[in-house]
Parts: sequence; C-alpha cells; structure tokens
Amino acid sequence: MSRVGKKIINIPKNIKIEIDNNLIIIEGNYGILKKQIPNIFIIKKNLNYLQLNLKYKTKKSSSIYGLYRTLILNMILGVSKKFFLILILKGIGYRASLNENQIILNIGYTHPIKIEIPKIISIKIEQNIKIELSSIDKEKLGTFAAKIRNYRIPEPYKGKGILYENEKILLKSIKTKR
Repeated sequence: MSRVGKKIINIPKNIKIEIDNNLIIIEGNYGILKKQIPNIFIIKKNLNYLQLNLKYKTKKSSSIYGLYRTLILNMILGVSKKFFLILILKGIGYRASLNENQIILNIGYTHPIKIEIPKIISIKIEQNIKIELSSIDKEKLGTFAAKIRNYRIPEPYKGKGILYENEKILLKSIKTKR
C-alpha cells in the first residue's frame, strides 16, 4: 500500500473540482485540466479536501495508487500556480527564436531545428540563449522540455548543449598522450 496515495489532497479555495465516472475535471485561475482515472479508484470529495481510495487491492493497483494521487495534486497546483522550466543553450553560436507556434533552434547542425509548440505551453526567449517554458500541465511541460533537450544533450568534455537551469555537469578531463 502506498504511503503517498493514502494522504489527502487539500483543495485551495479558488479551485473547482468535478468528478464524473472517474473523469476528474479541475478548474482554476489559469485554465481547466481533465484526466481519466482508472476505475480501480474511489474518489471521495469533501468541501476542502480530496481523497483517493482503492476499490480492491492488487499488485497493480497498489503500484499506481501513489502515482494517481500525485498526478491529481499536480493538476491542482498547475491550474492554481502554473509550472515553470528554464532551458539554457550553452555553446558557441547556439541560439533560439520564436516563429508563431514554432521554436527555432540553431544548435550546431547544418539546418535550424523547428519544433511545434503545444497549445498548453507558453514560451519566452531571453537573450537568444534562455528558453522559459510555462504550462498548467506538468507532465506535458516536462515531456516538451525533454524533447527540446534531446536535440543537443550536454556533452561531458566542454559542457556544450541544452541544459536545465540548475543542472550540474561533471566535466571529464582530456586525456593527453605521453
């Protein structure tokens, strides 16, 4: 049994939650999020808290119990506060720009890389090297940031590539021939 799954979720005052046949709809200041919850869960909604319980206990249901509680909590936090991620382009000539619903990356390839921006994610670019991503959906934000980062993962010798803001890279020393 998950210790995370058993915890109750406190609902802020500005959040509206509707539950309809295991479809949970959460509405807040920044938007609306919907998620289908498996029918192995019973969702108890009170005035100021939400609790997830299992209908029956199996190995699979116990393994996803904490996951779905955390997903619901992230939905509540997203519609009330938003999530932010910052990517930094590190390398000579690396830069990013926006073009309507695309982000264009010049990161050392022979051609610029164009990536479609999902509607739920908003992007700001500062100084052509700092990409600020924000969204109400933490899952999609992380997936999109990882997709951008995978085009140029930081290399271990000079540290060039696309990094998360507070990411530390252990640099290797260059081997010299004797």
